[in-house]
Amino acid sequence: MNKLRVLLVDDEIMIREGFKRLFDWEAHDCEVVGEAADGMEALAKIDTLRPDIVIMDINIPIMNGLKVIQLSRLKHPNAAFVIVSGYDDFSYCREALRLQITDYILKPVNYEEFGTCIDNLKISLFEQRVSVASEPEKQEERTITGITRYLQEHLAEEISLSVLAEQFHLNPQYISQLFKSEIGVNFLAYLTNIRMEKAKKLLLSTSLSIAEVAEQSGYGDYRVFTKVFKKSEGVTPSQYRRDFLETPGEAGHP
Repeated sequence: MNKLRVLLVDDEIMIREGFKRLFDWEAHDCEVVGEAADGMEALAKIDTLRPDIVIMDINIPIMNGLKVIQLSRLKHPNAAFVIVSGYDDFSYCREALRLQITDYILKPVNYEEFGTCIDNLKISLFEQRVSVASEPEKQEERTITGITRYLQEHLAEEISLSVLAEQFHLNPQYISQLFKSEIGVNFLAYLTNIRMEKAKKLLLSTSLSIAEVAEQSGYGDYRVFTKVFKKSEGVTPSQYRRDFLETPGEAGHP
């Protein structure tokens, strides 16, 4: 896969330098193609550089980050946006969800968590390509598309590379290599990501118990599910449901 193009937007130069120097972009198949220090500069850079990913602070001069994203979405609907901010407030998270922001990271940045965020972005961008593309041209693309569709349809079942190998009559190692070459993440990272996305949808759109959500997301043991969910999202499934379903008036503002 081609390297993903990244734009860094923050009015603090030390934050931008930290992202460039402390995170291994090369290892995650990404390259930083530009920087911006305020909202207007960010809009211009998004137009000219057309990045795949924009790392955006909320509190930037001239125009705040959420407004920049709202305007950019009109011309660049396929760009992925990640908010990096000191605002630990779910009212901002809800607004981020409304604007279809891919992730929300708190400062100071934990670069291990940020790496997981970037890997999740790769998965989102891959699924976006699959959803709008015509029939894939390469055999590898057709194979990985078939495998990922199978995973989506059988999430509640026990799934492993061995199961996929038997289902698709392929070598497990070859399937493992396909995930890395075509999506940019390993098999387990992809499977965990789509299970967490399924779980979040169930938590917010149904009244299923945590154990039932765990089972439908592919986890027979809800305790394992809770541990994986908290590592992925930073909160337990119950807390996630409470925070996002509370009314705006109940949420505090910074």
